[in-house]
Amino acid sequence: MLEIRHFSKTYTGGKRAVEDLNLTVEAGSIYGFIGHNGAGKTTTLRAAAGILDFEEGEILIDGHDIRREPIAAKQVTAFLPDNPDLYDFLTGIAYLTFIADLYGIPKAERKELIGRYADAFELTGALGSPIAGYSHGMKQKLALISALIRRPRLLILDEPFVGLDPLASHLLKGYLREICDAGGAVFFSTHVLEVAQKLCDHIAIIRGGRLIEAGPTEAVVGNSSLEEVFLELARQREEG
Repeated sequence: MLEIRHFSKTYTGGKRAVEDLNLTVEAGSIYGFIGHNGAGKTTTLRAAAGILDFEEGEILIDGHDIRREPIAAKQVTAFLPDNPDLYDFLTGIAYLTFIADLYGIPKAERKELIGRYADAFELTGALGSPIAGYSHGMKQKLALISALIRRPRLLILDEPFVGLDPLASHLLKGYLREICDAGGAVFFSTHVLEVAQKLCDHIAIIRGGRLIEAGPTEAVVGNSSLEEVFLELARQREEG
């Protein structure tokens, strides 16, 4: 579903954010992307989503090159950044209608999907209010709904559980699994290692822009916890 081949990114000024990253997210898989702040996670996610230019390597989504076929790749992808930019002057329902129009979601289908997710996230009563009055958690829920109504083949998320209450977090985990059960895939970053260990089928750990460990969660974790593995790999990297 997602293939990252020899991806590297250098920012203006010479900062090397990611170095020769190779990673494959198969259909049906929830893939966790783990690393410390500044490790290159967000750079990779933004490049995969097609909103960050790069010159080195290839990124393919469902067989479509994100640089050569950006429209085809983005049509099957939904991306949620860690701090979504919403239009505060719109009401919640107006924003979701705008997204539905943008992605050509039929009116009957969008009504059913918006109703389903808004009810589940307990946001229905607030959809008629301006987004400017939403709390951070409410904005996060609205952004999640806007991604889920697209029925993406690939869902890319940057720290999706930040700001969510326990019920919303539980619901999101179920919806991520639904996407995979339908033949899609999920690629997300998180600092919540316990969640990643329990939820993810595969884990990749990045440090200093380089991939240092990747594979099925059971193989990466072994008889330890993901937190212990992460800390040990970090220690080895510093000593090496």
